[in-house]
Amino acid sequence: MFSSLFARCSSITSPLRNLTTRGSCSKLFVGGLSYDTNEPVLKSEFEKFGEIIEVKVICDHKSGKSKGYGFVLFHSEEAAASALASMNNQLFEGRNIRIEYAQPKGSIYQK
Repeated sequence: MFSSLFARCSSITSPLRNLTTRGSCSKLFVGGLSYDTNEPVLKSEFEKFGEIIEVKVICDHKSGKSKGYGFVLFHSEEAAASALASMNNQLFEGRNIRIEYAQPKGSIYQK
């Protein structure tokens, strides 16, 4: 019974699973954000480069305030590359933001 359940679960695929297993080439880390920047504002700034799947501004779990960084997941690697080239070290909401390709959680390359 367990093996048949596992087989059914492992055969389930989602569009996001295929996208994220390709690598992090379509997910960008955005650092240096204003503490007032929220997800709708970040999305509206980045969607001019292409279709966005998800935007996440990371917040403190106790205070709910932004930690000053977030992630933007694009549908295509080309859109992410365009956003990276255009927005890195640019002024956004009064702060110079830095953008790089996101590293997988637990990666040896994480800062």
